[in-house]
Parts: sequence; C-alpha cells; structure tokens
Amino acid sequence: MTDQWRDLPAPARPIAAATAAAVRAAHERDGAALTEAVAELGAQDQVQAGLILGTAVRLLLESAHPDGLDAGDVRAVLEQTVRSAAPWCPEVDPQVVLYLLAGALGVWEDDGSPAPKPDALGLHAALLLAHLRGERPMTEVMVETLAEIRRAQLND
Repeated sequence: MTDQWRDLPAPARPIAAATAAAVRAAHERDGAALTEAVAELGAQDQVQAGLILGTAVRLLLESAHPDGLDAGDVRAVLEQTVRSAAPWCPEVDPQVVLYLLAGALGVWEDDGSPAPKPDALGLHAALLLAHLRGERPMTEVMVETLAEIRRAQLND
C-alpha cells in the first residue's frame, strides 16, 4: 500500500488501495491484475467495502447526472458498462451490475434471492467504477467517498 492513502482512516486504506488496483486493472483491461485486485478486495471487511463501493458509485452517478437520474440514464450506464467489459471480461453479468446500481441508489428491493458473491460484487464494482470515474483519479474518488460517508454518519 502506498502513501497516497495515509490521509484516509486506517480501516479504509486497504479497501481504497484494493479498489484503486481493481479499477486500474479494469480500465487497462488486464484480466489477471483485475482477478488479483478483486481477491484482495474480497479479503477486506465486506460491510465496509460495500459501503465504500456503493457510496463511490452513487457519488459518481450523481456527479455525472447533476439534474437527477431517470431509468434511461441507469439503463445507459448498465449497457455501457457491460458492453465495454464483455469483449475482454467474460464474467461480466448485467444482473450483478444492475444489483450494484440499484443498491447504490437505494432502490434495490430484496426479494429474498441470494446476493451475488463478494468476488462477483468486487469485479463488477471495479468495472462500474472504471466506467463511471472517467479520468478522475481514484484517490480523489476515495477521499470524496469517505468524506460523504463521514458526513452522513455525523448527520444521522
């Protein structure tokens, strides 16, 4: 882990580092590096990782759609994420991307079906974040994400 994460709270540092590595691998379409980074992400506290990844996705969606999202916007993000990953990542699953989008937006209705496995969630979160962040540095995304989590916790 590098010093770029030293300003983050200690529990978030390994999650941020693993997320950044996974997003970089997804951006570079490096399947082996992505598998390794997703395994590292899967070794982290899954509740904390889910909170951080979900918040990052939500913030990037809100940033890209400042006037609000509609079903067409969500569908476009889903399609673009899956289409860009499908040629090099055969594991990409639109249902898992939809699960992540709906969860990040707080609209997932639990029907009792089992949630996707942590490795599938990590893989698809990396693909989704790589698509949504554009050229923004992951350090910036993670700092903003953790500031939002802290703000939300202080206001609850």
